[in-house]
Amino acid sequence: MAQWNQLQQLDPRYLEQLYHLYSDSFPMELRQFLAPWIESQDWGYAANKESHATLVFHNLLGEIDQQYSRFLQENNVLYQHNLRRIKQHLQSKYLEKPMEIARIVARCLWEEQRLLQSTTTATQDGQGVHPSGPVVTEKQQILEHNLQDIRKRVQDMEQKMKMLENLQDDFDFNYKTLKSQGELTQDLNGSGQAAAIRMKMSQLEQMLSALDGLRRQIVTDMGGLLSAMEFVQKNLLDEELADWKRRQQIACIGGPPKICLDRLETWITSLAESQLQIRQQIKKLEELQQKVSYKGDPIIQHRPVLEEKIVDIFRNLMKSAFVVERQPCMPMHPDRPLVIKTGVQFTTKVRLLVKFPELNYQLKIKVCIDKSRKFNILGTNTKVMNMEESNNGSLSAEFKHLTLREQRCGNGGRTNSDASLIVTEELHLITFETEVYHQGLKMDLETHSLPVVVISNICQMPNAWASILWYNMLTNHPKNVNFFTKPPVGTWDQVAEVLSWQFSSTTKRGLTFEQLTTLAEKLLGALGNYSGCQITWAKFCKENMAGKGFSFWVWLDNIIDLVKKYILALWNEGYIMGFISKERERAILSPKPPGTFLLRFSESSKEGGITFTWVEKDINGKTQIQSVEPYTKQQLNSMSFADIIMGYKIMDATNILVSPLVYLYPEIPKEEAFGKYCRAEAIEQPDMTDPGTNLYLKTKFICVTPTNSSNTSDLLLMSPQTLDSLIHTEGPEANPGPMESLTLDMELSTDVASPM
Repeated sequence: MAQWNQLQQLDPRYLEQLYHLYSDSFPMELRQFLAPWIESQDWGYAANKESHATLVFHNLLGEIDQQYSRFLQENNVLYQHNLRRIKQHLQSKYLEKPMEIARIVARCLWEEQRLLQSTTTATQDGQGVHPSGPVVTEKQQILEHNLQDIRKRVQDMEQKMKMLENLQDDFDFNYKTLKSQGELTQDLNGSGQAAAIRMKMSQLEQMLSALDGLRRQIVTDMGGLLSAMEFVQKNLLDEELADWKRRQQIACIGGPPKICLDRLETWITSLAESQLQIRQQIKKLEELQQKVSYKGDPIIQHRPVLEEKIVDIFRNLMKSAFVVERQPCMPMHPDRPLVIKTGVQFTTKVRLLVKFPELNYQLKIKVCIDKSRKFNILGTNTKVMNMEESNNGSLSAEFKHLTLREQRCGNGGRTNSDASLIVTEELHLITFETEVYHQGLKMDLETHSLPVVVISNICQMPNAWASILWYNMLTNHPKNVNFFTKPPVGTWDQVAEVLSWQFSSTTKRGLTFEQLTTLAEKLLGALGNYSGCQITWAKFCKENMAGKGFSFWVWLDNIIDLVKKYILALWNEGYIMGFISKERERAILSPKPPGTFLLRFSESSKEGGITFTWVEKDINGKTQIQSVEPYTKQQLNSMSFADIIMGYKIMDATNILVSPLVYLYPEIPKEEAFGKYCRAEAIEQPDMTDPGTNLYLKTKFICVTPTNSSNTSDLLLMSPQTLDSLIHTEGPEANPGPMESLTLDMELSTDVASPM
């Protein structure tokens, strides 16, 4: 089905997200009119190659003309008018800039795909879906139908077992009656009652034949029912449970968090209950066979096989139903699970997806870790499963107070691990064990976490998290702790999705197609179309970027940290363009009026920095693009970025302080965008009647870029008098050139306290 057709079938609340993707730059009407053609073009390639963009743009205009002709034949005046207006707008705006419209369309198509993917995940999980939409997928509907069929067949089998028991009781009564009267041993030829006895014997034979026929039917039906259970169980475990585990992996690295287990628990519990019922029926066959048996008895021949099969099926179901509901995670780092620091508390939770009340407080769970490095698990490492801790009565055990302590020994604490791996590439499994005794069966259950990385210093967190990302992005192998001895390569499409998740999982905004394209260029160079391009583990995390002394991931991770801690609100508003090449930055700013500026991340700051670039005119009227030195976390600790932007000043050639920042790209007034995020100055009126009141000179932090210096702006504490002396200093340094000006973050207060 075409992508646009799929989008039309979404729930209304998802359509709201779709509406926000489109504007006058690329009208939704055009997307609707030319949907098949638009989806058939390679807009990503056009967005990076001007010759191809020009060709596609002219083809687009041709498609518009053809569609206009169709509306003309249909005499659809409204659509004719709209299409003519759209074509005129596109020609006036993009005829000289075809790559720009290509980028816009590519971004819209990419965002559409993300929207479809997120809604599909939500539908499969059964959470957050509007009642008017589909509750389950077609595959899940078939599964539920099969489970209902099994329950019905089990109930039908129960009725047949009652019929069998009644028939056997009748036969047994008649047989014992004749036997007690001695009639079965009399010489029928010499008795006057021969005819009557033969009639009774014939009736017994008929009853035995009916009994044998019903027994054969039951064991045959049981065999078919067990095969059906095995088939449904395979689908349930190999598809639905495996899909949930994969979704859990994705959620761990920032993907869609829809990983509810309730529906899966309902299905598994239903199947387990049916299996226990059929097992009781098989046991009932044994009891019936012990009371009445005969030569060729089908119960003697088939019951052991049925018993063995149902026990195996049930054991496998129970073992698979023991899962890690919440992966190990340090509470102080909830957005980075599966990384554990020694000596720091972490939590985890296990759950049995078979909801049997009789198992409440019966299962004792023990936690241990693999032996590749010697660790002791401290804290409460054993716990009893119960139904009281969960909101829905599920059988679970939550471990809230676990810590790891490494036992130092030779080889840096390692025993069997590959010494060529660095600590942040070593993977470990946390295992959970328990024993179940249920209806005469003893079962050893074991499950384990996804591979975790154990660190000893928080500075190892970025590289450890990179390992978690790479593993869970590229494999669903549950125990591949040797993954990094030969790490597989990833494609840019995989990496791009995961990188966007790093932002969307902790903020309200992921990365756009254009932002991701800039990141692709950082990793792979200028290639045009990055889809399918391969990226090695070393390229992602270990090798330095071209011309830089740090890796791609170290740089990006520090930017993620910068966003979360210092500029989150501005990022969520969409005010930060963030990732954009300098060439692209110049291209979009050059046509704009002076004072237009954008916000982007520094490409040269390892620790993460953000800067702004603006348009200005020199004395000859020539357009110039200027940037301020990046602001780092250290500086943003002293002043918010919104305050810096709102108060930013430069001193012109006439010693007048002016703000070069007027409109946030494309044309948002600075005050409208950032005013609400500035700190209001607290005005405290001193109590002049209080003799203990001390009056001090008012000061503010301002940001100063020293003249003739390329150093990053420093935050300095200045009084108004100090500023005044700087501005009115006489001499050759009093009139710096336009690009050697004193740069101030904000206007200083002119209020000066009375002399003391």
